[in-house]
Amino acid sequence: MAYRHLSLEERHYTELQLKEGVSQNKIAKALGRSQSTFSRELGRNTGQRGYRHQQAHGKAKE
Repeated sequence: MAYRHLSLEERHYTELQLKEGVSQNKIAKALGRSQSTFSRELGRNTGQRGYRHQQAHGKAKE
């Protein structure tokens, strides 16, 4: 199976859901992504201010 990066829309949805307190597992399931893919996304892109979708998308495009 080929790896696909999250889209800007998926990242925005993720940021909103995390701010609402939704679990990582529920967000991953809603996006149709595996928990491990989602966990890696958050691990790479969560800083002191939390997960920020535009910053994460910029990093992925580099």
